[in-house]
This record gives sequence, C-alpha cells and structure tokens, in this order.
Amino acid sequence: MILILTSNTDPQSADYLQLMAHLAGLDGIKTRVHVERGAEQTLTEIYLIGNTKALDLGDMQSLPCVERVVRVSEEYRILGRHKDDPRPAHFEYNGVKFSQDTLNVFAGLCAVDNPEHVELMLKALKENGQVCTRMGAYKPRTSPYAFQGHGKNCLPYVFELAGKYGIKVIAMEITHESHLHEIRAALQQTGNPTGVMLQIGTRNTQNFELLKIVGRQQEFPVLLKRGFGITLDESLNAAEYLASEGNRNVVFGLRGMKTNMGDPHRNLVDFAHVPVVKRLTRMPVCIDPSHSAGTRAAGPDGIQDIMHVTAQGVIAGANMILVDFHPAPVKALVDGPQALLLKELPQFLEDVQIAREAYLKRLALQQRYQNV
Repeated sequence: MILILTSNTDPQSADYLQLMAHLAGLDGIKTRVHVERGAEQTLTEIYLIGNTKALDLGDMQSLPCVERVVRVSEEYRILGRHKDDPRPAHFEYNGVKFSQDTLNVFAGLCAVDNPEHVELMLKALKENGQVCTRMGAYKPRTSPYAFQGHGKNCLPYVFELAGKYGIKVIAMEITHESHLHEIRAALQQTGNPTGVMLQIGTRNTQNFELLKIVGRQQEFPVLLKRGFGITLDESLNAAEYLASEGNRNVVFGLRGMKTNMGDPHRNLVDFAHVPVVKRLTRMPVCIDPSHSAGTRAAGPDGIQDIMHVTAQGVIAGANMILVDFHPAPVKALVDGPQALLLKELPQFLEDVQIAREAYLKRLALQQRYQNV
C-alpha cells in the first residue's frame, strides 16, 4: 500500500508526526518514506510493507496529511502501474523530459576513442537539432584482451565538448561504483557543462550490489538494459532494486535477447515488449537497435536492418532510442560494423519521425474507436 501525502508536507509538522506515530503502531507493517523534491513542490510517499490487506482504504485515506491511497496490486511495488494509481510516469533531467509519451534519440559513439571523433559526432548532432547522445567510457567486454574503454581519462574532454555543442544528457555505462565517483568528479572539474544518464548494461542487470549503489544516488537518472538471457520479469525486478533504494528516475532498455534463433542478427529483437513494459510499469522504454541487429546490412529495399527495427520499436511506442554512430566505423574500437555513418544521421532522424507520426496516428485511431 502507498500513502501519497499532500504536496509540501513538512516532516516536522504535528500532523506528519501524528501520521507516523499511527503507522508505527500497525501490527506487522513496516514503513519506507520516499521524498521527491521538484522545482516547485516536494512530494512524499510512504510505502507500507507487510500484510496490508486488512487495512481499510477509507481509514487510511482519513489519516493526517494523506491525499490519496494506492493499494499495490502488482509485484513491482514502486515502478509498477497499479489500479487507480495517479502518480506521473515521467521525470525531467537537465531540461529533457522522459516519459511514456515522449521520444528522445541518443545517437553517439558506443565507445569513445579520441577527441576528434567525439567532436565530429557532437557537431553532427547539434547540426541536426539533437541534445542527447551516448558516449561509452567504460566498456565491459567478453574477452579480457579487448578494448575496455578509456575510462576516466576521456571524461573531461567528452564533457567539455558536450557543453560546447549544447548536449544536455549523455548516456554512459558504468560497471563499478568507482565509475560513479569518477563521472561526478569530472563533471565538477569541467563546470557541469552537461548531464549524465547512468547506464546499467545487460551483463550487470542482476549485479544487485551495483544496482543498490546506483539506486541510492538521485543525482543521475538511470538507463537499465534488459538482461540478454533472463526473463522480462527478472529484468523489471532489477529496475525495482534501483527504485527501492530511492532512485525512481529509471528508463527501461530493450536491447535484444541472446539466442541463435535471432541469426543473422546479433540478438533476437524484443521490441514487441515495448507496450508490455509500459503496461506493467510507469517507466519510459528505450530501444537499442544497434545491439539488437548488430549489422549495417540492408534489405532489397535498400533500408538498413537497424532502421527497420528502430521503426518497429518506435511504432510500438518507444520513448528513447540508443543507437550507434561513428565518423569512421572501420576505425571504431568497439562495434564498428554496426555503427551508422554521420552522413546517415539526417535520414535516420527523418525515418524515426515517420515512424513516430505513424504511432501517433495509430494512437489517435485507437482513441477514436474507443469512444464510439
């Protein structure tokens, strides 16, 4: 059960203290308080953990400071979409809104290789009206001998160039607690010219200690990628780990499933799960066509597979696209064969817009027939 308190409730007020004293007296019930501080108001939610079936909704609604009561009906207590749940499915970070209604494109380098390529990438994004990108500084690899990323050494110039070209949010994977500290230090060193969305990659989806650490900080939002060999339920519970520690600004990423049934693509594309995740949770949903298709191959129509699978995800209602581009894919240190060319960026963005318009038309059609 979730108690949603009236906005700007003072935790030192007599009503709040009376509420907490009452909750402390409930048999077998523990409480967890979550506070969301926005620009204009502070929202407080109290999660009642235990056997809450015997608690009467009317009685709980009448308690001091309580504006609304939500009875949790799904396993995903914090991020789940519950019956009569009025909580918003969006968050804003560094001027960019993330919700189940918006669409943001994060085109960029899977792995940072040198300042020249970073600048060429960011310059192309600015010229095409984009304010988000992906930049990999830390790269978990299957082989211990493969390039692991430049790490903290590349962060200062990546952040400075992002500020130069007006990039507001960089999606950047981390694999260890120390990476979080290095990113924070580099942002402070460069004067906070941009923002970072921490990415938990598919290999760390069930690294529960890392999830807890990332969840405890609320400075950076998180992109959690689905585990490539586990069920959707297991991956959604991984997102709950983040939220249960305090960070609810989570985007859920679909990046394909590892199985040879997906051949010749790198992974079996799972973008049909876009509406499923949106139905089960309040999280925005990201698609990663590059790591799903894993190839620049095109069909007889000349359209690349990456663009086809991107369109499939967008038409299904995706809210974020994480896609690999590179100024010189043959020189890329990671995943060059799947990276699109900078000259293909305008076509990609226009193709995305076509798919987005198709989704909005489908949505309008559904609403029109629903009202008949």
